[in-house]
Amino acid sequence: MARRRNVVIGALAAVVVIAGAVTVAVVSGSDGAGSEQREQAETHPEPWVTPPVPEPPKAALALDTGAANRRPALPGLPDWSKAGYREGKGLPGDREITPDARCRLTPAALAERYQVKPGDNTDDSDGLQRAIDDVKRDCSPSASYERLSLISLPAGVLDVTKQLSVDADYLVIRGAGADPASGTRFVFRPGKDTRYDKLDKDGASWDQDAMKAGDARGGWIWPGRGLFRVQSREVHPDYRADYASAPANRKDLFEGTVNVHWKAGAKLAEKPGDPGFSARTGETVIHLDRKAKLPAFRQGGYVNVRAANSTKFYELQQALPADHELQNLHMRQQIFGIAAVDETAHTLTLDKPLEFDVPVNSTSDGSPVIEGKAYESKAAPLADPVLGVGLENFHISQDMPALAGQDPAHEYGNLAPAEAMHGIVLKWAVNAWVRGIATYRTGSHPIVTEEAKNIEVVGNSLDGAWNKGKGGNGYLRGSRVWDSVYAGNVTRNLRHFTLQWSASDNVVIGNDFDSDVNLHGGWERRNLFELNTVRVPAEHQPGNCHTRCGGEGGANDDETAWFPIWWGAGKKAVKWSGATGPQNVFFGNTMTKQTEPNGPFVPYYPDRNRVYQFGWDGTGYRHLAEGGTPIPDWASRERADYTGGNGVDATRTDPARSLFLKSVP
Repeated sequence: MARRRNVVIGALAAVVVIAGAVTVAVVSGSDGAGSEQREQAETHPEPWVTPPVPEPPKAALALDTGAANRRPALPGLPDWSKAGYREGKGLPGDREITPDARCRLTPAALAERYQVKPGDNTDDSDGLQRAIDDVKRDCSPSASYERLSLISLPAGVLDVTKQLSVDADYLVIRGAGADPASGTRFVFRPGKDTRYDKLDKDGASWDQDAMKAGDARGGWIWPGRGLFRVQSREVHPDYRADYASAPANRKDLFEGTVNVHWKAGAKLAEKPGDPGFSARTGETVIHLDRKAKLPAFRQGGYVNVRAANSTKFYELQQALPADHELQNLHMRQQIFGIAAVDETAHTLTLDKPLEFDVPVNSTSDGSPVIEGKAYESKAAPLADPVLGVGLENFHISQDMPALAGQDPAHEYGNLAPAEAMHGIVLKWAVNAWVRGIATYRTGSHPIVTEEAKNIEVVGNSLDGAWNKGKGGNGYLRGSRVWDSVYAGNVTRNLRHFTLQWSASDNVVIGNDFDSDVNLHGGWERRNLFELNTVRVPAEHQPGNCHTRCGGEGGANDDETAWFPIWWGAGKKAVKWSGATGPQNVFFGNTMTKQTEPNGPFVPYYPDRNRVYQFGWDGTGYRHLAEGGTPIPDWASRERADYTGGNGVDATRTDPARSLFLKSVP
């Protein structure tokens, strides 16, 4: 097994050499040390050679994931039939683009009005942001899902140093193709107002608490900054003075605060006849506190129902006694459509049944307090969701001249923590999509969600990240994402594909991964993984790290290997979130693991007609166990048999090729 000090370089990874550059070690500290070196790189950027042509995501073209080709809900299994953009209506095309010329910005218009010109070595950030802002002002108020605005990007290189905020509803940003040689290619060089200027004491990751302005902390922009951020910028009235006085590299801490649960969220009340609980699993009515203000809740809008953790909930996860302090969290969450608002009864009716019980607070189920106080459950309306945004057909890379010559393919540390920027962030977004994008060495996650619903991530090719270590970096990451589809994507040289933090009712189908499918913890549940190819090489292991490491939950030393599936056991995952939840289903996948360098790839869960339901006993949640004893950690237990009543229900088979689709080519 490789040690942390031994870095294994993947033979399949393409090596990028920055012409004329010299390899320079990145120096980072709690005050953002190394800034002089980075400023020099900004002023005199080294030439960045063309990244390799992305591997084509073939499966996305072959699969018809539209509503007409979907199987109805199968008895005993979750209903995935309404996952994805507009519950399966199919991603839009040219017919849904508005004929209004004002709302169809061509490459010529971008050049003339906004000075966005490819290949001129000039920062295009401000021009692109003004174009988005103009669409938001002039077009979004009258736009719709059938009348989308369009920004058509030119072919060639666009240089960006700032995060681009995409908060114009019903907007498609479409490039000229994802081939970096012939299409639209974004080269991201995060500037001083975008980089993280506060790192933790080890210089290993950005310090969310130290990044502050007024009442705001860096955690308010979790999961972090990116090139594209699909999220509201509306500031809650209580923070507008702080926002106005904040420096440029702190203003985004306040953006989107109209949606945060501590401002928008309403406390809950007991439902009649059920002391301590506002609602139960399978119900659709949420009872609000009588003091709750109702104007933010509207029929046709969206609400995030957030159930407080309790000691009894941690007990269910087999997380107690915990080796770490328990936290007051809302681990059980879900965004719902609001079907009705009853002002007299002070209730909300949701558009689908609840998947968890909702206690009024962390003690109302009979549990003792956590962290010395009762923590309230909430119904938090999305006061300003971003609707109907699509990003299509372009290439993203993050230019890091200081790392010239370094290959992060199988390096699971953070090479540049101050520049751990994502490619695309989707937050408080509904009915959005990312299609036909290629990424090469983003700062951290190429695509990441945080509170998003009915998203489609389809036909993308994602290769590598400069940071894959401490703090959770370098994933294709689905966090707090619901009713969404990940189809036909190719990922190479990332840390994981993850669903985590209460993600549920998602379909992950027809993808090609060379990293593990990772149920990362936080009561993620009812997700379907099928028809995926998961081929995990021996080099893919947390021990392949030499700087700023950090395994699951922050451990530095890790001698384990990653297999095609990772599952969050309560005793382990309680460090950062909690156990993986019920009924995550694997079906029809081709999964293999290379257990030693240059060795064969061994089949893993190979029966393609068997339905493997993790965290399930046939009727309810079951923590994975060995011989009836709950496992404390999935690591080193990946090959144990959890069937036969030990947490994986494998009693069911299906003769079809897909549980989701009627027909598969």
